Amino acid sequence: MILFLLSFFLLYGGIHLFFYVRLQAAFPMTPWVHAAVAVSLLFLLICPILVRLSEREGYEGAACFLSYLGYSWMGVVFLFFVVSLCLDFYRFAVWMNSELGGFELNHLYPSALILFLVPLAIAVGINIYDYFEALNIRTEHLVVKTAKLPKNIARLRIVKISDVHVGMIVRGGRLERMMAAVKKADPDILVSTGDLVDGQIDNIYGSLPLLEGIRARYGKYAVTGNHEFYAGLDQALAFTRRAGFTVLRGEGVNVAGMINIAGVDDPAGTRMGLHRGIPETKLLAGLPGGTYNLLLKHQPIIATEALGALDLQLSGHTHQGQIFPFSMVTGFVFPLQGGSFQLPEGSRLYVSRGTGTWGPPVRFLSPPEITVIDLVPE
Repeated sequence: MILFLLSFFLLYGGIHLFFYVRLQAAFPMTPWVHAAVAVSLLFLLICPILVRLSEREGYEGAACFLSYLGYSWMGVVFLFFVVSLCLDFYRFAVWMNSELGGFELNHLYPSALILFLVPLAIAVGINIYDYFEALNIRTEHLVVKTAKLPKNIARLRIVKISDVHVGMIVRGGRLERMMAAVKKADPDILVSTGDLVDGQIDNIYGSLPLLEGIRARYGKYAVTGNHEFYAGLDQALAFTRRAGFTVLRGEGVNVAGMINIAGVDDPAGTRMGLHRGIPETKLLAGLPGGTYNLLLKHQPIIATEALGALDLQLSGHTHQGQIFPFSMVTGFVFPLQGGSFQLPEGSRLYVSRGTGTWGPPVRFLSPPEITVIDLVPE
């Protein structure tokens, strides 16, 4: 966790330094203005830390304000950096043509003012649009044919949420939209594949009625994500259970003789000594045979030795990047980062883009989703 935070703030701090240099080149400033800008950028840089400190001390109003300010700025400055890199590539191409081709192309070089204002305008415009995009919950449908359903079952509907991140930003109207989509889907079984909560969770119990109000005919099941461990495992589990979920931690259940549901802890628990580790092959082997095996696993990592015993794995975690082009980074770490994938030996993986947001309350080319999986007779 410490290594992640150190790496994050080194990268995030570098992006802020880049922004400061571009601003300085575009608008010459007096020393006092320089100091004011530097202090403001430093404040925005440490806003995520201030959010957690405000939550911990019980200043909920301040935490909410700092969340929207700091995380919205995070989205803006990230896209500013990306667009600026594109302009720098254009500048390099012009320079190469000028140097190697002998052309006089000075008139094509953008000024320092353009290099600052154009990326800023594009970044702000995209973030305004994507704020509303993050509120537009999509319902993705997946139909899976299987011979393992009891003959008297015409359809078993599993509704999946993932990476909701209930916290300072995802609450109230945002959470209500998500639960309305879940309720409309009319689930037989509701599953959550981790990160139901965000970080500090002292002030989110007001969101419980929205989660408690969702009924599923054959129950609600959940597994831990990395944020359950970051938030404090005991508190996160208590919140999840009060929301009506059965939490599966290296264990499985048979639901009404129709389906086996197994769940494993997120690897984040290993670093904290809280992981309930059990090989997935052993876990699945202990469930009733001849029944459809559903595995809930936060990260889209496949245990190849479980292929064949596993019918369908449901995962999340990646958010499919949440803000393009960050999806290129998540895609490098998790090649199977969004959608349905047929695996060897008859197994299948479905990875959700996530239902909520982490950090910036926006989504760019990665809309939020709930997933409806209909198991039907083959």
